Amino acid sequence: MVKNPRDNPMNRAYAFQKAPRCSATSKRTGKPCQAPAVRDWSVCRFHGARGGAPKGERNGMYRHGLYTAKAADKRRRLRDFLVQVRETIAGIS
Repeated sequence: MVKNPRDNPMNRAYAFQKAPRCSATSKRTGKPCQAPAVRDWSVCRFHGARGGAPKGERNGMYRHGLYTAKAADKRRRLRDFLVQVRETIAGIS
């Protein structure tokens, strides 16, 4: 009796075997990483997926916008305007 090779559990393709693989390569050998990539990422958990600091205010280095170039320009224009107003008031008196 000849069995079908698909019935052999050693030949079965599991879902984790079909998962996309990490796109990172080794510096030393140049071979690709064979670990499965994290969902919605192109790399595995060892090569930087889901790494880094939290987004937004949860990050300790969160920038609130006070020192952006746009805000600094706005403050500079306001300061120049106030100088002109003071000069005008001083000229009237």
